[in-house]
Amino acid sequence: MTREVFTASPDTPVAEVARSMVKGRFGSAVVTQSSMPVGIFTERDVLRAAASGTDLTMSRISEWMTRDPETVSADLDSEEAAQIMLSRGFRHLPVLDGNAVVGIVSLRDVLSTRIRRAAK
Repeated sequence: MTREVFTASPDTPVAEVARSMVKGRFGSAVVTQSSMPVGIFTERDVLRAAASGTDLTMSRISEWMTRDPETVSADLDSEEAAQIMLSRGFRHLPVLDGNAVVGIVSLRDVLSTRIRRAAK
């Protein structure tokens, strides 16, 4: 799990979030409202928005995000996280403690863990 989570509000323009994602090297943004997760906006969503031809400085991420994303708890095993991502076709899982976002698990995190375990 990565503890540094990039968050954005639903009304943030796509262009602004995409710039922040590039600058921070984030593959996703957890979309929050009053600190509660309401969606996830990923690199794939940026591509879909760009391909639509809409003005990305005016288009809000709420138009492109996945609403009510699947989330996991911090005690989830990396194998289970990998299975969830593989079976459902996504690469990012927000990690919650109650309703608070405490991290995010990416496919990269899972692969790194598997490689470290195999090297032991």
